Amino acid sequence: MERKEIRKRNKKQKNKKRLKLFFLIFGAILVLGVGSGLYILYETYQAASETYEELDRGEKSDNREEVVTISEDPISILLMGVEDYSSGGKNGRSDTLMVATFNPDDEKLKLLSIPRDSYVEIPRREGKDKINHSFVFGGKELTIKTVEKLLDIPIDYYATVNFEGFKSIVDTLDGITVDVPFYFEQKSYGRSEKLQFYEGEMELNGRYALAYARMRLDDPRGDIGRNERQRQVVEAIIKEITSASTITKVDDLAKDLGGNVETNLKISDGIDFLKKYSDFRTSNIDEVILDGASEYIGSYSYYILDEESLAEAQHELKVHLELEEPKTQTTEDSQAKEEPTY
Repeated sequence: MERKEIRKRNKKQKNKKRLKLFFLIFGAILVLGVGSGLYILYETYQAASETYEELDRGEKSDNREEVVTISEDPISILLMGVEDYSSGGKNGRSDTLMVATFNPDDEKLKLLSIPRDSYVEIPRREGKDKINHSFVFGGKELTIKTVEKLLDIPIDYYATVNFEGFKSIVDTLDGITVDVPFYFEQKSYGRSEKLQFYEGEMELNGRYALAYARMRLDDPRGDIGRNERQRQVVEAIIKEITSASTITKVDDLAKDLGGNVETNLKISDGIDFLKKYSDFRTSNIDEVILDGASEYIGSYSYYILDEESLAEAQHELKVHLELEEPKTQTTEDSQAKEEPTY
């Protein structure tokens, strides 16, 4: 009996030693794993933080009475695709202008593309000019003021991305898929080659995605067709970014953003927003149309906005931002007019 008890005690001691060794190894792996994760997270945060650039106006639009919070209030964002390769990275011009509004109540995103040649009033400038010239005259600050004046809404946040950054983001996401409306060829940015686009579903890398979004002259619908393709690209990028597989690419994406993007959206606010609306889908995106037509004034072609379409777009965005009440049908409109009796 004594020998049996001794053997049991020895076995228990060996099991305890093995258990301690297991937890020691497991603990070391866990610490190393968490340590690596924290290091990657820190590096990612640092890279993404480099994008932050506050506006001269401060945290609040001049058209707001109070500061809004991205994850709590209806907000607006101006997205600017900046062509700066010809100026060596300085100044440049806004090749793409898109306004996005998000309302946390309906969790919908409204997206409006502003044609780059839109003939508008630019603050502090005489007369009218192309809206993309506002970036040449006063950078993002003047462009924001110009868009606020045009749409009669506050622009709470902005983000600028240059062409290199755009290509890098799409490549890091392993490309995007779009539905090409018709066959066309477009010169590749920075190269003499022409890229071919075939009608139907097509996978695009960064170089192709940029050319696809920029093509304008060969589109039978002109700026309207170009705006539609830009919306396709934005939706495809959102779809990839919100997919589960993107988590492994966060570090690379942050590096892409670091040197190529400027925004007044703090990384901490962005993380809170993504956590709160992690199940956001592209089906929640509504397009806002801004109609108009190209017209020559002197020797230059401008895009003349349709006043009625502009008023409708202004109202739709204001309602989404809860700055205006939806229109209600009047009794006269809802009832058929009776013909006079004699």
